Parts: sequence; structure tokens; C-alpha cells
Amino acid sequence: MKIAVAGGGSWGSALAHVLAANNCEVALLVRDAEQAQRINTEHTNPDYLPDVVLHSGVRATLDDADALHGAAILLMAVPCQHFRGVLQRLKPLLPPSPVVVCANKGIEVENLCTVSQVVEQVLEGTGHQFAMLSGPSFAAEVMRDMPTAVVMGCENPELGRKLQHVFSYNLFRTYSSTDVRGVELGGAVKNVIAIAAGLADGLDFGHNARAALITRGLAEMSRLGVALGARASTFMGLSGMGDLVLTCTGDLSRNRQVGLKLAEGLSLDEIVRSMRMVAEGVKTTEAVYTLAQRLGVDLPITSAMYDVLHNGKNPTDAVRELMSRDLKEE
Repeated sequence: MKIAVAGGGSWGSALAHVLAANNCEVALLVRDAEQAQRINTEHTNPDYLPDVVLHSGVRATLDDADALHGAAILLMAVPCQHFRGVLQRLKPLLPPSPVVVCANKGIEVENLCTVSQVVEQVLEGTGHQFAMLSGPSFAAEVMRDMPTAVVMGCENPELGRKLQHVFSYNLFRTYSSTDVRGVELGGAVKNVIAIAAGLADGLDFGHNARAALITRGLAEMSRLGVALGARASTFMGLSGMGDLVLTCTGDLSRNRQVGLKLAEGLSLDEIVRSMRMVAEGVKTTEAVYTLAQRLGVDLPITSAMYDVLHNGKNPTDAVRELMSRDLKEE
């Protein structure tokens, strides 16, 4: 089976590595000629995954047509805010009834669309089939063959089971779910809470505060998800609780790092400029906040992070306001 992977960052490269190890023919679509050459000759991607070796079956290319020719699956791993444009560019090259699997996490700021909604709009009328891969999975640990469990959200159970096997290899285990909306929203909203957790840790608020943020963040994630048609139970799984815990506690989390740097007194512009890889939570905070306002869903942690990131609110003041809200049942 040939699989085209769009996005040569850390996660796209790690998934390409897993798929190649699972005997798939993998074409990794990248933007940089030097990056492609190093992947193809040295089997390394040092800008995104230093000190690890990619499977020799991963072939990088800059040519859209080359990557997609004969591909049974298109795996999208480009940043959420650029996703629509890339998919529109690739659409004319897709086969009839294409299978599109997304591994990117976020919500569009401009249109407030989830990943699956973007695919529905761009590929309308193509008979496409869609699945969403999400869960607690640092790319660097996947590359080092550390045990990892993720979930494949697909409304078609039969296709979901097939993809589950394609994306399972050795210590990389994929579960299945038919709740696509829940799977994609868990992966998006957890990045917002991770920035808050990093900020709290950077301000030395302690373990109690981190645990409270994770728990109440899960409640916000579920509340928004149910309002958008997801199942509440999905957020207790890998794409919800699992990814939330990992991203809020692991120092490999880019979104947690944003929070830590905010606590050091750096501005958001300084933080974004210093990061090689995209921290999706910055843009997702704006999108989730706006979406919640539109739906009338109460997301106090998200609102506080929106004020810190986009309105310049003092982080300590934001926390004090969160703690002084009206008392209520859990």
C-alpha cells in the first residue's frame, strides 16, 4: 500500500516512519529541498527530529503529483491554520473517493471549522472517506519505539478497522472510535489547557493547581464537545484525558513550553519567534474562545488564557479571577 504523507514536521515524519516500518510505501511531501535530500540520503530530519534515524522506506519529495500518484491514503500532518490551503492544492490530484486521514490538531481561526469540517467543505462531492488520528503521542518517543497508544476516529466502522491495522505496528497501538467529532476536539482543546498548565507550573503554583487545571480542563473539553455533537465518554479516552494529561505534564509539549515561557515574562511574539515548530494552542485558544462565545458554552480556563494571550492580561490576575468565581457544583 502506498501512503502519501503531507507535512514533514516531527509528527508527519514520525508517522511516516511507523507506516514504512509496517511495510507501507511512504511518500513524505515536504517543502524544503535540503530537508528532502537529507531524508532520502541520510534518513534524518534534524530540524524536527534530532538524534533519530528515519526508516529507510520513507521517501521525501517536493512534488505533489509524485507523492500522490498511486497513493491509497492521504495522511495530512500540516499545521491546522494552513491545512485548508494545502488540501485545496492537493485536491485535483486525489483519486476518486479518496481516503483522507488527518493527524493535525486544532480549529481554524478564520472559519471556526474543525479538521473534519474543513475536509467536508474542500472535498465536497468527491465521495471522500475521512478518519482522524489523535491521542497522547510525542513524536520523539514514537521514533524511539516507546510504547504509544492512539485512537483512529472514523464514522465508517469497517474503514476504521482497516486503518487501525495500517496504523498499528510493534509498540505503536491504534484503537478505533466512531466519534470523529470527539476525537478531533479532544486533540484541539487540550492544547489550550496545556498552555495554562505550563503557565501555572512556571509561576510555581504547585501540583494542586496543575491537577485542578487538568480536571477542570477536561470538563471544558467535554462541555464544548457535547455542544458540537460529540459523545461525552470519548473525552475520557486517549484523545481526551490521555492527550490532555500528556500535554499538560510532559516537557516535550510545545504548548506547555509556551506557558512556561509566558511565566518567564516573555511576550507571545517573542515566544512564537523563538519556536521552530508550531504550538497549535496559541491559535486554537482564539478559535475555541470565539466558538464558545457563539455557542454560549462556559469555558472559564479558555477565556482566561484568551485574555492572557491576546489581551495582555497579567497571568497571576487571571488565575485569581478563576479562583474567585462564584461557587458551584462540580
